[in-house]
Amino acid sequence: MLFLVISNPRADRPSDMAAARQSFWPWMAGYQASGICQHIYPRVGRGVVAVFKVESNDVLHRILNEWADIIPAQFEVYPLVDLDATTALLASQVAASK
Repeated sequence: MLFLVISNPRADRPSDMAAARQSFWPWMAGYQASGICQHIYPRVGRGVVAVFKVESNDVLHRILNEWADIIPAQFEVYPLVDLDATTALLASQVAASK
């Protein structure tokens, strides 16, 4: 299961959150190394955009709770479809319409 996650951190002073923000990246590196975090980019200003590949909603839920413990935030979560699956679906739709 693929998910796009956009974090919207609480509006604290950036200098007050500097230590927490520094601890975020080593924590996230573990998910990157395991392949769960496929991509991650800091947003201009505040927040992060990440793509996660997880086995279940429960796994994503756990990750987001851990994340919010490090940097309190609200999350926008969008389910994504794998490109190969989309290509196969479109091919089957075209084949069915012939």
